[in-house]
Amino acid sequence: MRVSCLQENLAKGLSVVGRAVATRSTLPVLANVMLSTDNGRLKLSATDLEIGINCWIGAKVEEDGATTVPARLFIDLVNSLPPERIDMELIVRTQTLNLKCARYEANIKGIDAQEFPLIPSVGSTELTTGEEGEGRITLEPAAFRRMIEQVVLAAATDESRPILTGVLAKFEENQLTLAAADGFRLSVRTAELPAEIEPTSVIIPGRALAELARISTDEEAIALVITPARNQVLFHMPNVDLVSQLIEGNFPDYHQIIPKSYSTRTVVNTNSFLRACKTANIFARDAANIVRVQVAPGGELAPGHMTVAATSAELGDNVGEIDAQVEGDESEVAFNVKYLIDVLSVMDAAQVALETTTSSSPGVIKPIGDVDFVHVIMPMHVRSD
Repeated sequence: MRVSCLQENLAKGLSVVGRAVATRSTLPVLANVMLSTDNGRLKLSATDLEIGINCWIGAKVEEDGATTVPARLFIDLVNSLPPERIDMELIVRTQTLNLKCARYEANIKGIDAQEFPLIPSVGSTELTTGEEGEGRITLEPAAFRRMIEQVVLAAATDESRPILTGVLAKFEENQLTLAAADGFRLSVRTAELPAEIEPTSVIIPGRALAELARISTDEEAIALVITPARNQVLFHMPNVDLVSQLIEGNFPDYHQIIPKSYSTRTVVNTNSFLRACKTANIFARDAANIVRVQVAPGGELAPGHMTVAATSAELGDNVGEIDAQVEGDESEVAFNVKYLIDVLSVMDAAQVALETTTSSSPGVIKPIGDVDFVHVIMPMHVRSD
């Protein structure tokens, strides 16, 4: 293999695939990134066997070939080089990659590319879409990224219940629904698809979707392909492919978690609510993240208001008050303030509605003017003073 490319292009490509490199694995090759020539371009690949990423960058290919090199060392080296042309040549006999850039030269010992696991890509035999495959589903990148941001925050990070570490992706006619729940909160977002498709649903690891949101910022289109065996999903972009294992099992019926009614509905300014929560968090982080959200309807002379209060036995307390439009009874519910901050940070609407019933019932947060997003947060039980 003999290939040349620009340092900035190689560094950018490595930043795309770098997060898929296995950090702890019994297979040494999984700690490597694969470099291979592919139709006049340089292909970078990394996988931890759960997710895999292929990225193609522009290059001048003088001789085809492939090898794998230690990812962390290679990424650190390329990032430290000046923004000049990088010339790479593989010494096949010793699997050593010789790299030259400006007045720098390095030799990196690698592992034969044949030991690297195959990462499927669109057009490969594993993902040929025909009668037995699910076909391609085209997604608009910016809108899909926003969906991921609003839902993946509710996916569990604890592996004790693997099904909850995933995000349910449900395709019905011309609608896509994403849902995630970790036992303490639930996030559901729907969006229209550009064309009707066959109804299907899969559970995609939350980590894979978070990576997709990160690497798709410069992409113009995303195509989703489910393998015929329904054990993998591939997201295809012009210069990047991301492949992920799907999670097997049945996702909980999230419809049962969403309350059908409420006794109090409070509409507040999103930024004001977020600021009050962030301020309360300064005290709440030393008190199990508990904040008390108290709502009082207005009278003839005074508007309704919401107070967000936090108390730390060692440090003190804090109360923030914001104006609110309150429909229904007075209410007080304790929430985990981190969950409130998470969801309010991904709200696009200027105002949000908080729907509550009792102090022991879930709270529902919805953006005003947007019926496609619902977030449910379980209350925290605190001793009354």
